[in-house]
Amino acid sequence: HILKTMILGQMLSLFICGTAVTSQYLAEQYQVNTPMFQSFINYSLLLLVYTTMLAFRTGNDSLWQILKQRWWKYIFLGLADVEANYMIVKAYQYTTLTSVQLLDCFGIPVLMALSWFILRARYRLIHFLAVAICLLGVGTMVGADILAGRQDSEGSDVVIGDVLVLLGASLYAISNVSEEYIVKNLSRVEFLGMVGLFGTIISGLQLAIVEHREIMRIQWNWKIALLFTVFALCMFALYSFMPVVIKVTSATSVNLGILTADLYSLFFGLFLFFYKFSGLYILSFVIIMVGFILYCSTPTRTAEPTALPQPGSTGLDNAALKLEENDSETPAITVQFTTGETVVVSTD
Repeated sequence: HILKTMILGQMLSLFICGTAVTSQYLAEQYQVNTPMFQSFINYSLLLLVYTTMLAFRTGNDSLWQILKQRWWKYIFLGLADVEANYMIVKAYQYTTLTSVQLLDCFGIPVLMALSWFILRARYRLIHFLAVAICLLGVGTMVGADILAGRQDSEGSDVVIGDVLVLLGASLYAISNVSEEYIVKNLSRVEFLGMVGLFGTIISGLQLAIVEHREIMRIQWNWKIALLFTVFALCMFALYSFMPVVIKVTSATSVNLGILTADLYSLFFGLFLFFYKFSGLYILSFVIIMVGFILYCSTPTRTAEPTALPQPGSTGLDNAALKLEENDSETPAITVQFTTGETVVVSTD
C-alpha cells in the first residue's frame, strides 16, 4: 500500500512539474504570462468531459438534482480553487522563489486542521513527525536553490507576494478537503463536473477583467500553441487523477507527496534553463520521501460521531415486533383435562 501510494503521489508531482515547466518556458522565452487563461482552458476541458457526463445522468445523481441541492456550495468551491491557482502564480511577480516554496507549505497545517474538524481525522505523533521531516526536506531544497544562485530576483513587493502565497495555500487546503469529502462520500465525477462548470464561469469572468490585454499581445505560433496544449493536458490529467489518489489515501498525504514537484521541475530546468546542480537537491528529495513514507506507514483514524439515544417508542416497537415473531415461530399449546384426570396435550 505504501509503495502504491508513493508511486501515485509521484505521478501527480510529474503532472505538476509539466504545468510549471511549460508556464516558465512561456514566460521566459515568449514573455507570455497568462495564468488565468491557462486555468480557463483547464476548467473548460473539465466542463466538456465531466459536466457533460453529469448532464447525461438521470435520477438523484443528475446534473439538475445536484445543482438544485448543492449549487451554492460548489460556487464557493469553484471560487476557492480558481483563486488559489491565480494567487500562487501571481505571487511570483512580487516575491522570491524561496518565499513561495516555504510559505506554500503553510497549506499543510491548514489542511490537517480542516481535516481534523471537518473530516474528523485523528492524527498520531508519528504523523506530526513525518510532516516535520517533509518540511525539513523543503528547507533543504530552498537552501540548495540559494547556493545554486536561483535567487536572482527579489521581487517588487515582498509583503504582497507573501500574503498572496499564504492566501493561496489556505484556499488550496479548503479545496483539497472539500475534494476529499466529495470523492469519498459522493462521487469523483460530481466533483470534477461541478468544479469544471463553476470554475469555467468564474475564471472566464476574471479572465475578461484582468488578462484580456495580455492575451491580445500574444504572438501566436505553433510552439506557443504546443506549450499551451501541453500545459492544459498536464493540468487536466492532474485534476482527473488527483481524486483517484485522494480516495485511496487522503488529501494530507497527497500534499506531502507532491512536495517533490519542485525537484522534478529543477531537473528539467537543468537542461531547459541551465540551472546549476547541487547535491542538496538529491538530499532534499530523500528527506521528503522518508517523511512521506513515514506518514503513510501509520493510517490515520476517523473519530466516530457520538451516537444519539434512540427514542423510547422505537425500542417498544422493536420489542413488540420481536414478540410477534416469537409468537409466529412457537407452536401454540393447548391443555385439556378429561373426567378421568388424564391430561391430554395437543399442539397446533
